[in-house]
Amino acid sequence: MTINTTIRGMELTEAISAYVIDKMSTLEKYEDQLRHLDVEMGKNTQHHQKGEVFFCKVAAQVQGDIVRIEKDEEDLYKAIDKVRDHLRMELTERKQRIRERAHGHVKAAEEQG
Repeated sequence: MTINTTIRGMELTEAISAYVIDKMSTLEKYEDQLRHLDVEMGKNTQHHQKGEVFFCKVAAQVQGDIVRIEKDEEDLYKAIDKVRDHLRMELTERKQRIRERAHGHVKAAEEQG
């Protein structure tokens, strides 16, 4: 799986890059067909909240589809974690729907036969 990282409004440090790769690479065990992740993160400058607000966006390429997740947090690492957790749930639900459809077709064929 390839992971492209882009950062906006701040510097991409080695620690941030390593953290993103470490967290996002764990998603491979939830979806075999996960081929590519585009991770964009940084600091929101136009926000209605006090203090610094960080964002993390991920676009995941899975079997020809693209799954997009975006989260804002007061801490960049929390934003990365939330995106990873939400993407994990999306991949798990997607896999479950595919299994249910496949089993539904098998059950319908068995009932007809």
